[in-house]
Amino acid sequence: MTPPRTEKDLLLEALDHVQLAAQHASSARCDQIVVDAICMRLSAGIETLSRLDEDARSRLFGPDWTVMWGMRNRIAHGYILVDTDLVLMTAKEDLPPLIRTLRERIQEL
Repeated sequence: MTPPRTEKDLLLEALDHVQLAAQHASSARCDQIVVDAICMRLSAGIETLSRLDEDARSRLFGPDWTVMWGMRNRIAHGYILVDTDLVLMTAKEDLPPLIRTLRERIQEL
């Protein structure tokens, strides 16, 4: 039986996903394949963060968590309806602060 994953383990995994999503978004190529890759990494990163203790999520993301989880649900359950412009804007504007937050918390641990 594998031991439960620590907060640091989960944050490192989520960081990997969101960093890759941000890299995809900064690519000169921005076709549907790139948008799909961003969506999959965003969804995976947010899903990983959902495994954090509720108090840890609240400390890290506050009320933004509800919006983050809503985006993950839109991607995971309504993929064809995902707004490409919103995904790209999220990746370019919201991921850099998220990456900083994750890195800072990892350093604290």
